[in-house]
Amino acid sequence: MQNKRILLGITGGIAAYKIASLVRLLIKSGAEVRCIMTPASCDFITPLTLATLSKNDVIQSFWDTETGSWSNHVDLGMWADAFVIAPLTASSMSKMVQGNSDNVLLAAYLSAKCPVIVAPAMDLDMYKHPSTIENMHKLESFGVQIIPANDGELASGLIGEGRMAEPEEIHDYLQIHFAKKRDFLDRNVLITAGPTHEAIDPVRFIGNQSTGKMGIELAKAFLNRGAKVTLILGPSAEQIGHPNLTLRKIVSGMEMFEEVKSVWNNNEIGIFSAAVADYRPAQVADQKIKKKEETLGLELVKNPDILFWAGQNKAEKQILVGFALETNNEEENAKQKLIKKNLDFIVLNSLNDSGAGFAYSTNKITILDKDNKSISFQLKSKKEVAEDILDHLKNNS
Repeated sequence: MQNKRILLGITGGIAAYKIASLVRLLIKSGAEVRCIMTPASCDFITPLTLATLSKNDVIQSFWDTETGSWSNHVDLGMWADAFVIAPLTASSMSKMVQGNSDNVLLAAYLSAKCPVIVAPAMDLDMYKHPSTIENMHKLESFGVQIIPANDGELASGLIGEGRMAEPEEIHDYLQIHFAKKRDFLDRNVLITAGPTHEAIDPVRFIGNQSTGKMGIELAKAFLNRGAKVTLILGPSAEQIGHPNLTLRKIVSGMEMFEEVKSVWNNNEIGIFSAAVADYRPAQVADQKIKKKEETLGLELVKNPDILFWAGQNKAEKQILVGFALETNNEEENAKQKLIKKNLDFIVLNSLNDSGAGFAYSTNKITILDKDNKSISFQLKSKKEVAEDILDHLKNNS
C-alpha cells in the first residue's frame, strides 16, 4: 500500500476505539491517511489521537472555526484512492442509502470518485434486522464493498454477528483490494442484460424470467477491473451504480436494438447477456384487452437479432461475446450460434443444470470459442462466473 491515499471515515460506534490500531497499520504499510469523524464518533475516540497517528488534521465539520477554513468534501473524495468507513453504524448506513448529507463524512461519501469500503458494526438484532439487510444490499448495488461483521461478543453482552472486522482484517482487505487486477483499465465495454417486455396492451406483455443478475455481475467485474461500462438493462429489480458506469434502461427489444446501434462502434468489447424476446406482438392495443372470448389470437412478428447485427457490424479489433441458454443439444446449438453470429466466444448455460439459468444467484457455464475450444466450469456464484468470463476474455484475446 505504499503511497496509497486512504480516507478513513469513523462513525459513532463503540468499535471506533479500534481505529487507532487501523491507522497505525496503514501508516506502517506506507499509506497516507486522512480521517473524517462524525460528531458521535468523538465520544469513543478523540480527534487528537487520530491526528497524532495519521500526522494529518482530522476533519470533523464543514467549517473549522479555529482555522477559519472550509473542509472541501469534494476534494476529499477526489484525493483518496479508497474511502474506508469503519465502524459503520446502522444510522450512518441508512443515511448513505438515502443520500442524506447532514455531516461532512456523508457529504464526502456522496462525492467520492474512488472505491468505497465499509465495515459495519452494531448489535446482533440491529445487524440482522430486515431494514439493515436491505440497506446493505442497496449499498452493494451502488458499488460499495462491504467487509462483513464478525461473530463474537458484542458491547451489549450478546454474542453473535455484528462485531466490526478487526483492524488487521480491514488492513488485509485493503491490501488485497489494491493488488486486484486492473487489466481492463479504461477499456470501453458494452453489456446488455435482463429481459425485454413486449407490450400486448397497456398492462400485459410477452417476456421471460431473466432478472439481469448475470449481466449486472459482469458489469461490476469490469468496473472493478478498471473498465468504462455502458450497460443496457431491460426491466429488472437489480440495481447498480458506479462513476464509470453509463446505465441505459430500456423495456422492449426494439428499444434495446436502437441503444446498441447507437453505442456499439464506441466500444472495444461487447458482452450480450440480455434475454431479448424473439417475437413481439404485431399490433399493440391502445386500451386493456377485455376478457370476452374463450380464446385470444395474437399475431407475433420477429424482433431484430441484436447479437447478429453486432456481429455483422463488428470492427476488426472489437471482441463480441454472446450467451446461449439451451434445453437440448446444448453444445451443438451454441456452436451454431457462435458461427452464425460471428462471435469470438459464447457462454453456454443449460436449464438442465440445477442452479443455472434465470433468477438463480448461481450459474454453471461452458465457454466455447471460435477455434473450437471449450472449457467447462463447476456451479459457482454469478459473481465468480463473471470473473471467470473476464479471465477467459483476457487470456484469449
